[in-house]
Amino acid sequence: VIDTETNNVTATVPVGDNPVGVAINPDGTKLYVTNHKGNTTSVIDTTTNTVTATVPGYGPYGVSVTPDGKKVYVTNLGSDLSGKTVAVIDTETNTIIATVKVGSYPREVAVAQMENNTFYHKNYSFNVTSDNFPLF
Repeated sequence: VIDTETNNVTATVPVGDNPVGVAINPDGTKLYVTNHKGNTTSVIDTTTNTVTATVPGYGPYGVSVTPDGKKVYVTNLGSDLSGKTVAVIDTETNTIIATVKVGSYPREVAVAQMENNTFYHKNYSFNVTSDNFPLF
């Protein structure tokens, strides 16, 4: 945790192996960190700087919170067996409520409220979908 006025580190929060993606909810009370090699997403309470939940995944990478703060989208690079997916996490229960198979190597994800679209980035392409994702 860095104080933006002084640029000093004020706290550290241990998370899983190889943290990659970070997203914060709209009111700033929860931070989501994808731990790629740890196969988890850590949920951090920003008022106490503690991990309050750990959500399983398969090579989680990109992460994005919906504008209403009710869902978190996480790209999973997975394995050949588990497949490449985008997982949808319910922020009240910190559980996966949906998993959608996508093409190879989904990297980053962004959620926009315009026409209920979810955007995800694969290695060399950019994809927009609305039909297969449980949005808003």
